[in-house]
Amino acid sequence: MRDRPLLSDPSLAQPLDDQGLLHRLSPGTLVDQRIAEALTELLDDLLTAGAFDGLDRDAAFVELSHSRLGGTADAGLTEVVLQQLRKRGLARDTEDGVSIPLHPTVRALVLVVLPQLLRAPAEAAGYALQPTTANPRTAQALLDTLNLTPMPTAGHVVALDLEQVTLDLGPVPLDEVLDFRRQHGAEHRAYVRNLRQFVRDVASLNQNERDQVFADRREALADHADELRRLARTAWRRPMATFGLGIAGSAVSLAHGNPIAAGLSAAAALVGLRRQADPPSAYAYLFRAQTRLAP
Repeated sequence: MRDRPLLSDPSLAQPLDDQGLLHRLSPGTLVDQRIAEALTELLDDLLTAGAFDGLDRDAAFVELSHSRLGGTADAGLTEVVLQQLRKRGLARDTEDGVSIPLHPTVRALVLVVLPQLLRAPAEAAGYALQPTTANPRTAQALLDTLNLTPMPTAGHVVALDLEQVTLDLGPVPLDEVLDFRRQHGAEHRAYVRNLRQFVRDVASLNQNERDQVFADRREALADHADELRRLARTAWRRPMATFGLGIAGSAVSLAHGNPIAAGLSAAAALVGLRRQADPPSAYAYLFRAQTRLAP
């Protein structure tokens, strides 16, 4: 897995690696005792609340690495929640000693929540992780998780459709891309920050308030995206496809009984992170996809 980027896309990954810009973070390192406890508590709370009771037990199970469930950090703690999952027909015994067959919905939940929990320990190690995917189904899985009936976030999630913010720089040599980043990176980072603020502002409103605010904020983001496209066209002056960027998530409440919020808060507190300007939230960026997301 560690060398997969170099094998799947050597023309991009190798130059990034050569310049010290490719950082591969291992779940075995980041999923430590604190994250294992947060993930286990989250699954236990959802199981107790009956969030998975209506799932089809005949669905095809899919394997997930034991380390991603916290097994490397605390095998005993992970086994406790696995016993509950097996008892409810949502997990099976390992067949290869390193991975666990899980119900696809439970597996998807773990995979979309884990990047949210890992943001705090990654930042403690010097990395600012921004969960991102090119697969709209992954972003939809996050929305489905936040919309689970026991979650206070149900009804308070938001998805912003892809906005064509710049050009697809895939065919452009890396040194030119990095030069463009040096010149215009600040404008693009501001747009990404505005997307996160959009999620926090809009998702916390009730439905009556949300519609007007959604329209107003989206119009402002569209103007910003138009300016980014103008910068890109001016810089490259060549025909290239556009590159879309959207976001899906929720401003997760810190209210009692919200397991994801509790996990995010615990992970941040344990490494001493308390950002007043960036309260715990769950989100994922979606890029270069054509499917419309609907919460």
